[in-house]
Amino acid sequence: MRNLIEFLQRYLYWLVFLVLEVVSLLSLIRYNSYQGSVAFSTANEAIGSAYKLGSDVVAYFHLGEENAKLEAENEQLRRQLHDREQQLRALTTRPDTLPVAEVETESDYRFVQAQVVGMTLHRSNNLMTIDRGSSDGLRPEMGVVSSSGVVGIVYLTSAHYSIVIPLLNQRSQISCRLRGSEYFGTMQWERGDADVSYVNGIPRHAKVKKGDWVETNGYSDIFPEGIPVGRVQKIGDSADGMAYRLTVKLGADFKTLRNVSVITNYTKPERRQLEERADSLMNL
Repeated sequence: MRNLIEFLQRYLYWLVFLVLEVVSLLSLIRYNSYQGSVAFSTANEAIGSAYKLGSDVVAYFHLGEENAKLEAENEQLRRQLHDREQQLRALTTRPDTLPVAEVETESDYRFVQAQVVGMTLHRSNNLMTIDRGSSDGLRPEMGVVSSSGVVGIVYLTSAHYSIVIPLLNQRSQISCRLRGSEYFGTMQWERGDADVSYVNGIPRHAKVKKGDWVETNGYSDIFPEGIPVGRVQKIGDSADGMAYRLTVKLGADFKTLRNVSVITNYTKPERRQLEERADSLMNL
């Protein structure tokens, strides 16, 4: 105890100086928007780098598992490519279709590959950090997917990192439909289970059964239609009893998720400009 008192007496002025410095910096960041944004970007870069270092160490000890996953993804892509080639070949052999030179085969969107370097799972509003940012062409409101389905939406970006709002966030709302039908609803997560979410708004006359796929419907300018979200696990009723409330087992396994892709140019400027113009006219 005596040593502690002597230590405080000897370094009291330095301790008071450090406390005042911290208070001054916090006040500067809190009450000045420019300094606050600079501090946020710097902190985001530092935290992202730390996350990446830790993630790389963990990944080193799971190389076998990661290679198996990558091979499975490659096999899935090969099957999809084969199916598309078969569909294209069938189209070109029909007399009432366009010649092969006139068939559009190029996708309207591209992907930027990224790795998850940080993520929370059991908060009300979980966030995910990936190792790609604005210097890679990423910006807010871009869709993030994996080989197993929808992951989330880009929220904030710095030069080399991005924060993603995953499906495991109560603020996340994804418009989706039952595969093979036009019945759609809104998916929203409830805190608790990290691999289950809920779809509300599916009408009661819709034909739905356990195991049916839920996928994006393409109504937003973030995700194209047809990207899987998950499978129906349970069929229940909404609070008012007017629609179904579907419990959905998510396709993406967030507990082991590492490799993701960001859809960088799905949004067509013409579509967005037209919709923004319509909104402005309606608000006159």
